[in-house]
Amino acid sequence: MEIRTLRYFCAVAETGTVTAAAEVVHVTQPSLSRQLRQLERSLGIEVFNRDEGRLQLSAAGREFLPVAQHLVAQADAALATAASIAAGRLQRITIAAPGTTLTDVVAPFLATLTEADPMPAVWEEVPASVYATLARGADLAVGTTTPPPPLAGRALADLPVFAYVPAGHAWARRTRVALDELVAVPLLAQSRDFHPRRALDQAVSAARLGYGELHEFDTAEVAQAVAASGRGVAVVSDDPRFGLRPLGIDGPSGPVHISLYAAWDRAHHGAAAIGELAGRLAAFCVARYGEQVTPPRRPARRHTAR
Repeated sequence: MEIRTLRYFCAVAETGTVTAAAEVVHVTQPSLSRQLRQLERSLGIEVFNRDEGRLQLSAAGREFLPVAQHLVAQADAALATAASIAAGRLQRITIAAPGTTLTDVVAPFLATLTEADPMPAVWEEVPASVYATLARGADLAVGTTTPPPPLAGRALADLPVFAYVPAGHAWARRTRVALDELVAVPLLAQSRDFHPRRALDQAVSAARLGYGELHEFDTAEVAQAVAASGRGVAVVSDDPRFGLRPLGIDGPSGPVHISLYAAWDRAHHGAAAIGELAGRLAAFCVARYGEQVTPPRRPARRHTAR
């Protein structure tokens, strides 16, 4: 039983005559009639009652018709998907990123997609292994280090690391804090597995400073929650919560920040479409956080059409 033959059967059932169906499926009448006979032999049932050359669906044919229509629809969908893949279009896209990046950058970006864009899915992954997800089925990975070769990639944004304080804090009316002031107060930060903490550590080391009191938390949200209770200053890169006020941190080489990069497989059939989506994500970051997050020009492996 072939999909083509099922298509012929559906056409006859839907148009009502072999003549009309033959025009729809672009075959001759005798050929279409032979194909219907072959279908009935392969199924072991008569799908049409024949009365003086006229065809009417039999009881068996009426029962079988929805099954045949479903199979034809599935075949059409498979062909459309194959054509989309061959053209480099994406039906779906899986984006992998660390939790904070998913919450504060990727999720708000997904809210801007349209019906013409691929259906998105997301994977949460720790920063150290986010690019490895591309070998496990992710289509686009967002990390905080330059994508390793041979991946294609681009810089997305340089996002600030903030010092968060409650409204009643002595610094609440300020917009920035110097690093030497910051390390002198109790700090609430994530572990060294997370890049905001690494960025802070690097700035403290470069300034030849040391921490006074520092408490580590598994998530940035918890660090902010504890800061809201007045137990210290949260140093994280996610958006403000619990009514906290953000202060930029001035380090020895300028504002303390983390860099976001997008990476994807150059050999992916939709590499061009993924690269275009990464460009839109970069533009979204600038629109959301301001021109100051635009990354400076630096080497980044962009996809080029082959």
